[in-house]
Amino acid sequence: MSVNIPQCQNLDQQVNSVIKLLLQESSLRSQDLSAVRTSLEKAISPRFEIVFAGAFSAGKSMLINALLGRELLYSAQGHATGTICYIEYAATPSDEKVVLTFLSEVEIREQVHELCQTLGLSTPGNLHEIEEAKGLQEAAKTLYEQEGGESRNQRAKRAKALEQLLAGFVANRDKINAHNNTILSMGELADNGVDSASLYARRSQNSAVIKKIEYYCHHPLLEDGNVIIDTPGIDAPVQRDTQIAYDKIEHSDTSAVVCVFKTAANGELTSEETQLLERIQNNSGIRDRVFYVFNYIDATWYDDQLKNCLNRHLNTQFSSSDRVYKTSGLLGFYGELIRQTHGSDRWGLDSIFAKGNLSNPEAEETPKFIVEFNNYFFTSGQLSRSSFPITPAIGYADTHQEKYLQILNAHGYNLMEQLVLDSGIDQFRDDITRYLTEDRRPQLFQALAEDLRPVCISLRSYYLQNWWDLENQPKEIDAIKDLQLRQLSQDLKTIGDEFEQYIKAHLNHTVASNENAIYERDFRNLQRKMIERLDTLIQKFSVGEAYKRAQSNHPNSAVVPLLAILAEAFYSLSDDLKATLVESCESLVANFFQQLTEQVHQADFYHHLYRLLGNDGGIDATLNQLHRKVHDAVISAAQTECGAYVRETPEFYAEGTVPHFQLRQTLREACNSADYQGMVEAEPAIRQLLKIDFEKKVKRTVLRHFRTVINLTINDNLQVGAKHQSKAIFSQYETARANLAKTLEQEAEEKLEHNHQLQEQIKQKIDAYNESVIGINDCLVAMGLGRGKLPAIKDTDLDPVFNYQQPAYTEPSYNIEDEQETSSEIFDAEFTPTEKNPVMSE
Repeated sequence: MSVNIPQCQNLDQQVNSVIKLLLQESSLRSQDLSAVRTSLEKAISPRFEIVFAGAFSAGKSMLINALLGRELLYSAQGHATGTICYIEYAATPSDEKVVLTFLSEVEIREQVHELCQTLGLSTPGNLHEIEEAKGLQEAAKTLYEQEGGESRNQRAKRAKALEQLLAGFVANRDKINAHNNTILSMGELADNGVDSASLYARRSQNSAVIKKIEYYCHHPLLEDGNVIIDTPGIDAPVQRDTQIAYDKIEHSDTSAVVCVFKTAANGELTSEETQLLERIQNNSGIRDRVFYVFNYIDATWYDDQLKNCLNRHLNTQFSSSDRVYKTSGLLGFYGELIRQTHGSDRWGLDSIFAKGNLSNPEAEETPKFIVEFNNYFFTSGQLSRSSFPITPAIGYADTHQEKYLQILNAHGYNLMEQLVLDSGIDQFRDDITRYLTEDRRPQLFQALAEDLRPVCISLRSYYLQNWWDLENQPKEIDAIKDLQLRQLSQDLKTIGDEFEQYIKAHLNHTVASNENAIYERDFRNLQRKMIERLDTLIQKFSVGEAYKRAQSNHPNSAVVPLLAILAEAFYSLSDDLKATLVESCESLVANFFQQLTEQVHQADFYHHLYRLLGNDGGIDATLNQLHRKVHDAVISAAQTECGAYVRETPEFYAEGTVPHFQLRQTLREACNSADYQGMVEAEPAIRQLLKIDFEKKVKRTVLRHFRTVINLTINDNLQVGAKHQSKAIFSQYETARANLAKTLEQEAEEKLEHNHQLQEQIKQKIDAYNESVIGINDCLVAMGLGRGKLPAIKDTDLDPVFNYQQPAYTEPSYNIEDEQETSSEIFDAEFTPTEKNPVMSE
């Protein structure tokens, strides 16, 4: 189905118009629009990329070949290619072409280096040295032969990949640029058509150095922008190749994924396959557009244990999906081709399986399909011997090819029909074809409608709610005045509550966190000043000055004891530190209340209160009063805090402590002489003693104790003050009533005009919304999705006669097959007169 439907030409603008309307409303902007944008991009995109993903040798390429009915992609089991292939539409057979993009020499060197490191081989210094490259090729070949073949394990795969990469570099050196990716068309390769160019690309040594292949084929499956993409294996030997696969799976351009599993052959989902399923879920652009293909179903015909394992996975992990397929790509693809042959070319031996047409010239002489076909006939248990008996000619045949010929000579097309049916390819191809050519567009548009519906419901509800809020407002000046006066008491209560909550929030912001930058700055300044002042006082302490003060208190004595010197020092330091702490607290409290007052002045409730009362209702006076109370309480606490500095700490005299040792040393030094000079000589020791004692006191104050004192003082006073002020605001009803009487007439006129303007703006938005939604709905109807129409806003939704009780919007349930319901049926269902709708009854 083409997107070129007249009703859908403006879908992009219409959906974006709805998105723009939503983003204009601040209360709706938080709604996630990513799904809508992704769905819109998928619905209007001219391309639909369906990616085939799976492990190495899962059979992705063979399934694509079977879908298209021609051998385009390399599909030999065991071949690990890092090439990504795009298959797109060519309008006519003559337009078919192939474009090859080669790896650069730098990229090849990186891959060689990575493979050599993981294999434990020496990295070649120069790839252009033929002998060195050949020696490394032989080493890689020896490695995978020692492992028992290239498909045995990851090490064997890497060794084979290295051998092919080196062979490809040597064979295609003329096409490989040092730094850039060479791009060649099939004409530049001297090929005569897509098939010959495809054969060139499928040769293992060539595919190893090809980065990307673009096929343009004339096939109905590729019409309408369908692009089939074959990716490297998710367990590829080279990490870069694995990343190419995942990058494409998770790319926003990817619209659907075909997951190809090897569970039928090995009995389990590998860790790489499980990771693939998880990565697909991370791409919102894919949604449920995932097809699960379990290839190699023929392996379960010969092994009941494999069959049971496969069924267990299908019944547990994939039971909820209806897009699960069991296939044998090999039997199905070649079975389809052989149905077009006949006995005259020996059922394809002289055409399809002729050596010149083999995908891999190095393949074994008997094609793998013939071996598997013979197994299918003799031992699979899929055939009824009454319908397909083993004739004597079949029984007497010796070689695989002779048996193949005799079987087909005996049973021919009937057997091939049964083979293709058992391979599951027909069902897979039919379902993919039907999805891409018939169901894809409607399902993309349905996904868009589903994602857009919550947006439309939100907008519709928002517009109607705002419309009816305005519609229910008084329409006359006197009515507005009466309403304002009736609301006055509630407004004052609300303002008082808002003031109280604002103070609580500011307190929480200040005392329960470090988010108040000004408060934090001031307290850090307090800490710094106290510590710096202590250091300064200690450095400037003079024994001489203390000696003079002590002697002046006892003029009859010419000798001053050391303890008197220490007492003078303790009093002096305590007084100076008290002055510093008081000054810092005054600054901190003043800045806190200045900040709080300025922020209150900017609050909406403050302006609203001014409009109602003509003043601030006493808020500033209350804050000033609280400022004085907090100031006095904090200053008193600061004085008390530093007054206690006069008393020594208990550690001062504790045995075995540093202060005690320092005190004894100081006393010993000072007591060596009874004159003034002995005291002066002990001055450094006295300073050290003071420093040890006062540092502990000051740090306890500024780091652990005094912040709590300030916080509690501020918090307790403001909590009580805010509650009292809230009640005071509520009690000023008569003042507010008298003040409003002066301005209410003019405000009522302005209110009427403002409401009218708001309603006009909403009406304009509703018109824009309806225009877009009706356009989108027309597109959905044209796509056969009429039951999924989005909710518009009808004139009756805005008419008070039809909205005595405004009904809530209920989301309809629908699917693509549902019949479209007419608008008259919806109208009749919603607006039939009932006892609950007396206006309609009248």
